[in-house]
Amino acid sequence: MPDNILFSGIFYSRTCLFSYFCKKIIAMLPNYIVWNVNPDIFHLSNSFPVIGGLTIRWYGLLFALGFVVGYLIILKIFKKENIGEKETDTLFTYMFVFTLVGARLGHVFFYEPHYFLAHPIQILEVWHGGLASHGAAIGILLGLYIFSRTQHRSYVWVLDRIAIVVPLAGFFIRMGNLMNSEIIGKATTLPFGFVFKRAFEPQYTIGAHLPTQIFEGLAYLLIFFFLYRYYWRHTENLKPGKLFGYFMLLVFSARFLIEFLKEPQEPWEQHMLLDMGQLLSIPLIILGIIMLIWSGKQKALKV
Repeated sequence: MPDNILFSGIFYSRTCLFSYFCKKIIAMLPNYIVWNVNPDIFHLSNSFPVIGGLTIRWYGLLFALGFVVGYLIILKIFKKENIGEKETDTLFTYMFVFTLVGARLGHVFFYEPHYFLAHPIQILEVWHGGLASHGAAIGILLGLYIFSRTQHRSYVWVLDRIAIVVPLAGFFIRMGNLMNSEIIGKATTLPFGFVFKRAFEPQYTIGAHLPTQIFEGLAYLLIFFFLYRYYWRHTENLKPGKLFGYFMLLVFSARFLIEFLKEPQEPWEQHMLLDMGQLLSIPLIILGIIMLIWSGKQKALKV
């Protein structure tokens, strides 16, 4: 009996000591993360004096990296399906052009139409920022339709393959937004809140805010892994439209939900029940559901 009491006492003392040190360590941790990353990688002022120098930004690098990695993945998929590299090059030319044009025009018409209609020449100045993912989605759908017609491919077949890599590109773009200190979440007291020292809006440089760029980027990354794994596990019985349906449903559901954690991107969104990003996501979510229902009625194909 005395031995049991002694053992219990020692165990209790060690537990209390461990708890004490844990509380001390937690108390020493910062209440937030200071994010003060320069969005510019480097600037060459002397090499291009006519245009005021050349600035290489993290956003541009990550945007391009999304296309490069996506290209390599599609190249692997097309090789598996005995499709030549030339067709892959053509596909990604369409993708790049229509993504950029769609994303830019989406921002112009969905978020700041009055400003850009008054300053139309600035629509071309994409290096100043202003790309909308919903506009990019519309641009991609249009570009892939034209590609499918010129290459005599099934439109749904093309959508299914591209759906695999688009979430990965979305991950890289959201990391670019993080480097730019933009698309910021609501104020928070949680220890993983970010103080964005280089944010354009002064209110975000003081208090901690949710790093919604990371939340959204990680969601897209998980969706990419799911679609990529699904493709390789169902190469013997892949139903048309299944991957595209999952893509639309998962990506834009994630976008819809994470928007609740974000600060409004435009002042006129502040008093809206649902912001513009959510309103634009709803029809795309519905399209994803329709595609999954339609796909369920199709015959599985071997790729």
